[in-house]
Amino acid sequence: MFYFDSTYLIFIVPALIVSLLAQLLVTSRCNKYSKVLAAQGVTGAEAARRVLLANGITYLRIERISGDLTDHYDPKEDVIRLSQKVYDSASVTAVGIACHEAGHAVQHYEGYVPAKFRSAIVKITNISSRLGIILILAGLLMAAMNPELTIVAYIGIVAYSACALFQLVTLPTEFDASRRGMKAIKETGILTSDEQKGARKVLSAAALTYVAALFTSVMTILRYLALISRFAGRRND
Repeated sequence: MFYFDSTYLIFIVPALIVSLLAQLLVTSRCNKYSKVLAAQGVTGAEAARRVLLANGITYLRIERISGDLTDHYDPKEDVIRLSQKVYDSASVTAVGIACHEAGHAVQHYEGYVPAKFRSAIVKITNISSRLGIILILAGLLMAAMNPELTIVAYIGIVAYSACALFQLVTLPTEFDASRRGMKAIKETGILTSDEQKGARKVLSAAALTYVAALFTSVMTILRYLALISRFAGRRND
């Protein structure tokens, strides 16, 4: 006999749908504007360099890496890594993504607080979220013997909530990186006004994936709370 978990349908399915829609949107826009070449012919690598120079940053390296959407800024090694499609391409998508990553470098250079806080809690978040899952499951099993031990599961919820906190801090960091990138694009004339609209659409779609990630974390927490409450209620009956 199969057990139907209604909490999965109530909390997880909507999160999956939102995440899928966000991913489809960013893929669609990236593909669309990757076919639109910038009039100035500036590649992603060149665009990132211009953003850095516009902010007085001359020491960072810009490297090419393999994969798709693997672009990132590494503050530990002072390097911006761009995927080949971004590094070598002069498309609106490539320029937008490259300038966004350069925006992260500018954040680090200027000591942007949300970015610093996000970097500081990365390791803690990874450990805490994994420990949280273990405590939640252990708490439910232990509550089978003693309902009062459900408290262990609730402690697990608190630990797992670090994941949602990380996603929450990520939002202003990502939005600000895009803002900085778009500002530099406009000031340096890397893209025309029409091309800037395309780049902004790409970056806004990418930002929605982070909103979806936060939504998923919150819905997962709510699901665990519902399961714990349901489990505790059965133990008390």
